[in-house]
Amino acid sequence: MKVELLRFNNTVDRDPAIDARFTTHPGELGDLARHWFEIMRHCGDEVREILHDGCPVACFGDFPFAYVNVFTAHVNVGFFQGSSLPDPARQFQGTGMRMRHVKLRLESATDTASLSQLINKAYSGIKAHVESG
Repeated sequence: MKVELLRFNNTVDRDPAIDARFTTHPGELGDLARHWFEIMRHCGDEVREILHDGCPVACFGDFPFAYVNVFTAHVNVGFFQGSSLPDPARQFQGTGMRMRHVKLRLESATDTASLSQLINKAYSGIKAHVESG
């Protein structure tokens, strides 16, 4: 079965609107979101980005693979094809057909190694899917 992927027009190498968005979230939650988005930005040379619905989104070309969103008491690190990603550390939340997210709270420890792996798997998964046609 062929999966139709979401695609965003107008992605760019580095979107200044994303950095401006992070300045609207000063403090530890904003720093946390910025940190994880930087991880996404460094997944590969083909990473492009867009601010979509107020969320910084990392894409492989025009195809989104992950995003961050800052809330009052937590940060979500989300995955557009999360339901197809292995999650041995059981960090995912959500029950949608495709999307999943990891909720990060300042008062709770984050399994940074597992979350980094999820981001890298999301990137490599979307890249393989797009490149295989």
